[in-house]
Amino acid sequence: MLEVKNLNVFYGNIQILWDICLKVEEGEIVALVGANGAGKTTLLNAITGLVKPASGSVTFMGRDITGFPPNAVVEMGISYFPEGGRLFPDMSLLENLEMGAYLKTSWKQRKERLERVYRIFPLLKERRRQLAKTLSGGERQMLAMGRALMSGPRLGLFDELSYGMAPKLVKESFQMLQKLRDNGLTILLNEQNVKQSLEIADRAYVLENGRIVSGGSCEELLHSDHVRKAYLGL
Repeated sequence: MLEVKNLNVFYGNIQILWDICLKVEEGEIVALVGANGAGKTTLLNAITGLVKPASGSVTFMGRDITGFPPNAVVEMGISYFPEGGRLFPDMSLLENLEMGAYLKTSWKQRKERLERVYRIFPLLKERRRQLAKTLSGGERQMLAMGRALMSGPRLGLFDELSYGMAPKLVKESFQMLQKLRDNGLTILLNEQNVKQSLEIADRAYVLENGRIVSGGSCEELLHSDHVRKAYLGL
C-alpha cells in the first residue's frame, strides 16, 4: 500500500532523514519506533506533504505522491493523527468530527462516515453535543481517531499515540488502534512506547539518528539484543 524509497529530508542545511526505505502492506499495523529526535515525525510529515523531501520517493497504492500538498494526500486516502490529537476544545464532538470531512468529496459523504464512526465508537454518538474540552484523556483519543476516519482513509498515520498519557489510557488507546485495523484501516504508527507498539504491530522499523537501523517482525525485534537493551531496559 505504501512504499518509501531512499528518502532524504533536510531542515535548512541539516539532514534529518538518510535514505529511508520502508513498506506498509494493506491490512497491517507497522510500527516506527525509536527515541525522541530520531526523525520519526519528520518521516510522517514527508509522507503527508507537510515537509518536502530533498530526494527519494513516496508511493501510495502504486502512485507516486512525493511532494504532493497535504490536501491532495488526504484525498488520496491517507489520514494523519497528530501528536496529542489536536482537538478543537470549544467545539462539540460532532463539530470536531465534521472538521475531519472538510474536503468536498468527504463532506458529501459525511453522514455515512459519521454513522461508521459511531458504529466503531458508540460513545461519540451519545455525547455528540458535548464540548471536546470536557472529555477524559481516553475519550479525547477516541474523538481524534473518529475525526481521522471522517476523510474515509485507507491508511492512517499515527504520531505518538501514547504521548503524555497514563499507563491505563495508553493500553486503551492501543486497543482502539487494533479496533480501527479490524475495521479495515491500515496503520503506520510512530511511537516511542516500544514495548506496547511491538505487542500490537505486525512488523516494525527501528529509526535512530535519522536512519533505519533494523526492521522485521515484531517477534524478531522483541528478541533482538539491541532493541531489548536500548528500548526495553532488558
